[in-house]
Amino acid sequence: MNNRRMIIHVLGEIFLVEALLMLLPCIASLIYRETVLGAYIASALIVATVGLVFVLRPVSDKRIYHRDGFAIVSIGWTAMSLFGAMPFVFSGEIPFFVDAVFESVSGFTTTGASILTDVESLSHASLLWRSLTHWVGGMGVLAFLMVLIPVTGGGGNLNLLRAESPGVEVEKLVPKSNSTARILYGIYIFLTLLLFVLLIIGGMPIFDAVNITFATAGTGGFGVLNSSIASYSTYIQSVVTVFMVLFGVNFNLYFLIFCRRFRDALRSEELRAYLILFVSAVLFVTLDVYFDGIYESFGKSLHHSAFQVASIMSTTGFATADFDKWPEVARVVLVGVMCIGSCAGSTAGGLKVSRVLLAVKSAGVEVKRALNPHSVNVVTLEGKRVKSEVVKTTFAYVVIYIMIFAISLLVVSFNRMDFTTNVTGVLATLNNVGPGLSAVGPTGNFSAFSPLSKLVFISDMLLGRLEIFPFLVLFTSLFRRK
Repeated sequence: MNNRRMIIHVLGEIFLVEALLMLLPCIASLIYRETVLGAYIASALIVATVGLVFVLRPVSDKRIYHRDGFAIVSIGWTAMSLFGAMPFVFSGEIPFFVDAVFESVSGFTTTGASILTDVESLSHASLLWRSLTHWVGGMGVLAFLMVLIPVTGGGGNLNLLRAESPGVEVEKLVPKSNSTARILYGIYIFLTLLLFVLLIIGGMPIFDAVNITFATAGTGGFGVLNSSIASYSTYIQSVVTVFMVLFGVNFNLYFLIFCRRFRDALRSEELRAYLILFVSAVLFVTLDVYFDGIYESFGKSLHHSAFQVASIMSTTGFATADFDKWPEVARVVLVGVMCIGSCAGSTAGGLKVSRVLLAVKSAGVEVKRALNPHSVNVVTLEGKRVKSEVVKTTFAYVVIYIMIFAISLLVVSFNRMDFTTNVTGVLATLNNVGPGLSAVGPTGNFSAFSPLSKLVFISDMLLGRLEIFPFLVLFTSLFRRK
């Protein structure tokens, strides 16, 4: 960390924005005359006070260096999640602090995993707060901050965007990073409003539509009913399916479409791979559940299969059926797309299609090189040569990802849960998906795990959303300083 005062200043601005966001559930509490109003007001005041103390500290050097960006992102997301748990604790709706933090982290990281056994018992204010954290966390807290406040200049904003944005590389769409954030959020808001209108047309109650829209746009998956999306009409489920796929697309491609550069958007290798993978997974799952007799018609098998593949691949986590009871092939396919996830630069989690595509191409180049040592082979992606540093970073990420998975699995295994529960529980949180299989399947939750295991899952959700490196850079900097 090179500029500690600026780090504190930006963190203060983050907390002030979070305090403002907490006022929205207050409106819901007033409308529905709920007693949790005081809990949200008290939480907002505490967060605002901390934010003001941080912001009012004088800052002479307003530059944000590369390492500072990682520190702001990792500390900011962790602190926001801790503050976001306060309304749950103060209201008594989730009295145990670790559980409240689990729910808050799951919201901001757009995971959608829950420790709640009865979602419908929550107040309207808390239901809205959970979904709102999805929407803000979907495009990124720092990106949201840059839309509202000009944080800094001199390349600092790009360092923040790069530290927070998922994927292989992050580049500016336009010369100014603030403008890039505004463009991305403009597209995000447009798709969000379009989804909301279509849900209202389908007859969904306004409060439900607001929450489902936030959760779908952020690919989070928190619902307002215990049955998730299963109780809504086929039309609503179909609309949500389409938009889960759309929010899994790299938002840079929407910018190209907005600029009428349709050919450039359609040339995207990642987009083609994403759509091919989605269609292939839907086909495999549909045929498996249909011939196994799960549903009486091919059309119904296709509908539920497409929804669940879109939900898991986009790491949203909604459910229209208990897919834990589906045949083995279908469940294996769902676990596979759970790990891969969607496109870089989207609101989804997972390893990302571009990273998997790059790893496969790199492996192919190495095989060719082994067969013919004198041949010249380079890795290309999107028609461009990929730098060797990017390839090395990709493989380093995959190796660290596997190590985190293995360590997490070892720790949570002490709960004496079955193997499927432990494996898919770690994968579901590390990839920000939400539901897994067995005890953590679409009809289950994470409440039975010990506090230690919940802390592991909390860490996995944060590591998965911020893609590991911000925390590694932060801890490395602190270790070196000591």
